Amino acid sequence: MMQNNQQQKKYRTKSRDAIMSYLEMHREHSFSVYDVHEYMQAKGISVNLTTIYRNLDKLTEDGEIMKYKTAEDECCRYQCAKPHARCHEHIHMQCRECGKILHMECHFMEELVNHLYEHHGFTLECSGSVLMGLCEECRLKVKQV
Repeated sequence: MMQNNQQQKKYRTKSRDAIMSYLEMHREHSFSVYDVHEYMQAKGISVNLTTIYRNLDKLTEDGEIMKYKTAEDECCRYQCAKPHARCHEHIHMQCRECGKILHMECHFMEELVNHLYEHHGFTLECSGSVLMGLCEECRLKVKQV
């Protein structure tokens, strides 16, 4: 049985390799299943959406990526959890213009979590928390126009 599990971990497919390649190129941006599907089609890799969902669900279970729903259309979005080792312990900020993900890895997070708990009885689940706004680059571009 142990050998079977090891074989499953080593099992690689062309579609899984393509998904991993996509993740490497989009470490700092969120993405959808459809973004991955378009990338694979552009690379000439024929894969159905179910296969992509299954691979992304497995990567979510393994802690490689995080999954959350957007407030605007309730579609699932994904983002890489690494290289940010404590990605499940802080809030994320996403630029609504370019899609870049920023990680709020500062002491303010501890203050926020404590405040929410002590004053509101609320326990924050950071892995699905995303604040929408403009990153500095996009904000400066908007000012120039």
